[in-house]
Amino acid sequence: MSVHSEAAIPDSKLARAITDFVRDTETELLFNHSSRVYQFGALAGVHRGLTFDRELLYAGAMFHDIGLMPDHSSAQERFEVDGAHAARDFLTAHGVPEADVYTVWTAIALHTTPGIPVHMHPVVALVTAGVEMDVLGLTYDQYSDAERDAVVSSFPRTPGFKEDIIQAFYDGIKHKPDTTFGNVKADVIADKEPGFRKGNFCSVIRASRWPGGAHAPGCGCGQHD
Repeated sequence: MSVHSEAAIPDSKLARAITDFVRDTETELLFNHSSRVYQFGALAGVHRGLTFDRELLYAGAMFHDIGLMPDHSSAQERFEVDGAHAARDFLTAHGVPEADVYTVWTAIALHTTPGIPVHMHPVVALVTAGVEMDVLGLTYDQYSDAERDAVVSSFPRTPGFKEDIIQAFYDGIKHKPDTTFGNVKADVIADKEPGFRKGNFCSVIRASRWPGGAHAPGCGCGQHD
């Protein structure tokens, strides 16, 4: 069984180079997950009647989690930005036009920011659509049994994928918890480290150098006992 032809992995030199690079760089768990993200994202594009460049979508999907890998993880950037930078460098080296590189960069950088990508360029929207299906299952019922079975048959999910992917997220970001401020990955660290205290947006406002404003007891600003 195969997925819709419009959602197939592109048979191109660039796509093959992406496959080889990501397979050699990521764990099998993340490689298969990223491959499913492409397939589900492409199928979402077909379902929505969108016109999209399969090569660029493939690049965005395959590189979207590469920032979790030690060789591509910075000390202080969000892992999404690390992945976007890795894709930018790879695509630029392969002669992809700057505008297309920026589209892929944006798709990767925003893939954990709900509510915004859906209104953007199809490649940006569809990388997030693939992630939301494979990790969160938000659109599970929008795919047929045959579509889901075909994707998972080609790129299997581990029996414990839900916990496995949470662990993979944690392993990739635990050394830089400050980068999770204001994004969903703070939940991952809180899940694995019960004593972890998430950054608080209101506390940042109250603790700023600007005059005025009261500090509430226990607000976490560090300005009072």
